[in-house]
Amino acid sequence: MDRSNHYEAAFEAYLQWHRLSYVAVDETRRAMLGDLRVKNLDFIVHGETGTRLLVDVKGRRFPGGKPDKPRRVWQCWCAREDIDGLERWEGLFGADYQGLLVFTYGLAPVVELPEDTLDLWTWRGRRYLFRAVTVRDYRRHLRVRSPKWGTVDLPGAVFRRLVRPLHDYTHGSAPVADDCPF
Repeated sequence: MDRSNHYEAAFEAYLQWHRLSYVAVDETRRAMLGDLRVKNLDFIVHGETGTRLLVDVKGRRFPGGKPDKPRRVWQCWCAREDIDGLERWEGLFGADYQGLLVFTYGLAPVVELPEDTLDLWTWRGRRYLFRAVTVRDYRRHLRVRSPKWGTVDLPGAVFRRLVRPLHDYTHGSAPVADDCPF
């Protein structure tokens, strides 16, 4: 966890507010699994109903793009090594743990969402929206975004179908197959 990263710090504040048990992982050095260096995850979280999550926080702005040409797209790209690393951590921790990519959207002031939107979070004067997808689902549907940069993403319709409010995972609600209404 990088406390200078406002997305990760906001996520940690969310966990504290909801009184969830967690460990913030020190990212200053890469972890070793045997002889293999593996990208660190950000948090180990125990949900309210006993769910065990291995979390990698992905900070994104919404809308993205330049101020004069905003892109109202819920970006869901990440590095392929993020996916590989979470899967390795899942293997190490065992079947009781689930790898989770948590897309933490920093919302521009012009973005209007109903105040009762699940996981709409205000922290230090900024608004965030937390949305999550399992690493297994992400792997199953990923596509290469940039071979040069080693990034992958999901098609928009697939992302909307798979992504859930973070609360569904931390508080034990069963994810459903309907599109997430953001």
